[in-house]
Amino acid sequence: MIGKAESPAIPETDIPLAWAPCYIEKQFPVSKISMESYKERKAVQSQTLTGLGKWWGRKPLVLVRATILGLLMPASDDPIKDRDIFLKLMTMDEEGLWRRKEKPIPEKRLIEELIKLPTSIQQRFLDLNTLREAPRLRTDISRVEKAELQHLVFQRIPYSEKLMYCCRPEQIDGPSGDTWEEINAYLGTNSTRLPELVEELGRRRFGHRPRVGDSFCGAGSVPFEGARLGCDAYGSDLSPVAALLTWSALNIVGGGEEVAKKIKDAQRKIFEAVDRKVTEWGIEHNEQGWRADAFLYCVEVFDPESAWMIPLAPSWVIGEKSRTIGKLIPDKENKRYDIEIHHEVSQEEMNLARHSGTVQNSRLMPPDGGPTTPIDVIRHNLRMWENEDLVPRSKDIFQERLYCIRWKETYYEMKDEAKLLEMTKQEAEALPHFQTLLENGKLKEKTRRHYRAPTKEDIKREQKVLGLLRERFDDWQAKGYIPSRRIEPGKETTRLFRERGWTHWHHLFTPRQLLIHGCIMENSRERIDSSHSSVAALLGVGRCCDWNSRLCRWGVGAARESFAQTFYNQAFNTLFNYGSKGLRLLEGVWHMRFDVNDLLTAKSCLPLDARKITELCDLWITDPPYADAINYEELSEFFLAWYEKKLPNLFPDWYSDSKRALAVKGHDDSFRRSMVDSYKRLVECLPDNGLQVVMFTHQDAAVWADLAIILWTAGLSVVSAWCVATETDAVIKEGNYVQGTVLLVLRKRTEEQTVFLDEIVQRVETEVKRQLDTMIALDDESDPNFGDADYQLAAYAAALRVLTERPIEEIDPSKEILRQRKPGEVNPVEQLIRNAVKIACDHLVPIGIENDIWKSLSSMERFYLKGLEVESHAEYRNGVYQELARGFGATDYTSLLASTRANQTRLKTAGEFGRRMLSGEGFPRSLIRQLLFAVHQVTKNDQTRDGLNWLRTELADYWTIREKIINLLDYIAALGHISGMGHWRKDAEAAGLLAGSVRNDHV
Repeated sequence: MIGKAESPAIPETDIPLAWAPCYIEKQFPVSKISMESYKERKAVQSQTLTGLGKWWGRKPLVLVRATILGLLMPASDDPIKDRDIFLKLMTMDEEGLWRRKEKPIPEKRLIEELIKLPTSIQQRFLDLNTLREAPRLRTDISRVEKAELQHLVFQRIPYSEKLMYCCRPEQIDGPSGDTWEEINAYLGTNSTRLPELVEELGRRRFGHRPRVGDSFCGAGSVPFEGARLGCDAYGSDLSPVAALLTWSALNIVGGGEEVAKKIKDAQRKIFEAVDRKVTEWGIEHNEQGWRADAFLYCVEVFDPESAWMIPLAPSWVIGEKSRTIGKLIPDKENKRYDIEIHHEVSQEEMNLARHSGTVQNSRLMPPDGGPTTPIDVIRHNLRMWENEDLVPRSKDIFQERLYCIRWKETYYEMKDEAKLLEMTKQEAEALPHFQTLLENGKLKEKTRRHYRAPTKEDIKREQKVLGLLRERFDDWQAKGYIPSRRIEPGKETTRLFRERGWTHWHHLFTPRQLLIHGCIMENSRERIDSSHSSVAALLGVGRCCDWNSRLCRWGVGAARESFAQTFYNQAFNTLFNYGSKGLRLLEGVWHMRFDVNDLLTAKSCLPLDARKITELCDLWITDPPYADAINYEELSEFFLAWYEKKLPNLFPDWYSDSKRALAVKGHDDSFRRSMVDSYKRLVECLPDNGLQVVMFTHQDAAVWADLAIILWTAGLSVVSAWCVATETDAVIKEGNYVQGTVLLVLRKRTEEQTVFLDEIVQRVETEVKRQLDTMIALDDESDPNFGDADYQLAAYAAALRVLTERPIEEIDPSKEILRQRKPGEVNPVEQLIRNAVKIACDHLVPIGIENDIWKSLSSMERFYLKGLEVESHAEYRNGVYQELARGFGATDYTSLLASTRANQTRLKTAGEFGRRMLSGEGFPRSLIRQLLFAVHQVTKNDQTRDGLNWLRTELADYWTIREKIINLLDYIAALGHISGMGHWRKDAEAAGLLAGSVRNDHV
């Protein structure tokens, strides 16, 4: 049996190992977990829980899985073996990744790796006649050889690339049989599945199956993954929308095959009934039998300068791929513009439409080039809508106009001897033996799309939609089929009043959208016979609302001709042009698609204030709201307006209010007090040997100081912290947004002996260095576990570990929580945390620079050189450079940056500095600046002599610091060999030549 000779990390005993340190307290493979999290995020709508409905800030399931296993798996005195076993459990080891491989590596990539291997291996797989020019694989390569080649190359490529060909860990059934033998031998367990192992480890640590909870559960990642791993699971959230999503994760996605079948059947019946009704109404079909799947609207305003009505859109491109545009045609008689729809236009016409938008930078841009007007001026006399308003009134500032419809035509093709005949649907259905021809493949159904400007008949259909809705409006509001709730003022919601005059949630939907969604709600009541199906139907309406509202953009991406969802970001974005989906285009949104799981452990969920929970859990994993990052309570009211009258029927013990007044948010003392109360409650609901993980996303030392005091006051002590990248590089996100999540691992504080503040300072320095040295020792240079941001955040965590370990004599946390802060005030805790980062920056000497030389450099010089190392690791986030600058005390660091754009931050090269910043105090007079100019001289004049002469002339101590100069030039020269540093290639080559000249320079 594999691994039998090894000592188990856990002795075989039934006594609970209450205080044994767990794996995540000692180490965590953050680099690999980050890459796995990124892969899961990139699955977008294919993520396991995303199909239930929209929520903000969902944590990746793979991160939750790793966290729970890390909390349960014990740490031994062999950290390398611990890491290997943990990776095997996560199927993130070599064998596990090979099991997860589901896609073949392309031939081109195989060849790229083969040509790096010895000739003997190349000859086995490559066509020898093509080796010198364009290598190709042998044409007679066998299936066995192909598999061997795939495995050979798969082993060689980096982890991030391996994931391109792999499924996610949750998509296979865990480690292989042989791997389980090795795991069991090491851990002293007897399991063949992860739930079995989780129960074994839980019983050893806690005496029973482990219970995991999350009191800020959001969309349910923690309870769901905990239950899937075999824990008893508990989730609660102040928001009933979040609670509904979590309940659905546990009971619908986790409800097994029978539940899934019932939901599928119910949703099919509802959709078919609504489809029949829409067809009967005749509101989506035209006279040719075509069916509309997209309706495009724009706002139209009165221009105070020209006295014309002008339709608003930032661009008049409708479809990039179909080359469809809208053209504004002046109607002088009525002082308005007709909108003609043209398709398959020239590139010149596309460019003209792209740049002829009538609203740019929040200003009205008249098509005739007349004076522009700020939109805020036009809004000056905005009327607030009333409940019964479904469309703008005739005198309203903002009118709504249907300007384009996309039709889907169904037709048929049939081969008749050598000819290919095309016929309409009506013509085909009139053929004798129509069904037989279809079944034999002689007659084929085809579809094509047409963009058309609305006709008079189309406008009549719009009026019919409005009439149908008005007939049902009062009844549907009373029954909760469409919203009746007012929009309450708030940070996000107030803009709906200010920008559009919308006062009720149903104002965010066109009459067509309200009619369709209401019809779905009505039919859901009539055609459902189970609570699971009722919840699924309610969430289905929520998904339709997210993808079908007046806040849905049209035409997202270069070649896409489709809709973006309402919440493509974390805000209510009022638009000047938007779209409405036809019913058939909603079908994919309505139907719930999910992988079936059968969760068999105890699980519960309810809406509840975190300060009032009573459930006891062994592991609390929370991601609390922090510093107003997302206004959950306001955004979720968009959905709650549709759910509020149905929730009490489905869950009699639940409330249907967003509980805004109780939301934990803000920056002030009330926020800190709320957080303390929440975490004190979690401490009360945690056994003495229990553990907590707080997932935290922020890079401000002041916020970290607040968090330290909050956790400290709550009675918790930080034992370790890890930073995992959890966000994808979404184009729609602008600014230097945080991409990482810090996992703070905590235990109940047991040490009550006080310590003095001056004692803390030295202990923080020692702990920071110890933490960094431990991480460096664990890291793998060829396959790194940690990035530059991890080392920075590790310094924060090390400081928190010392600060929360025991009471500090000079600081009363209960008073510190309530104390009003003066602007710019830095309290002692914050200062200690800032010092921790400085210690880390000083301790982490860039590879290639000698320690003595590093210590002799100024703060700006160290910032610059360390920044180059950060950049060489492909790290371009502005926040990382900000933290470096704080740590080194580099106050004017922005003058050294070539770019400060989000996720494109980097430092200037020698050539980009040129002759700038050669005079003045500080960095301009530094050795590094003189070396950079000398390098620039060599690059510019192609003469090493020019650079050498500059150094001899400008550096008075040139002869005594030659070794220092050589070391620093060698460091710069090495940049030219790093992938992604191509902008340094010429300067790096010049630095290498100059270093050689200095070496050979003699008196």
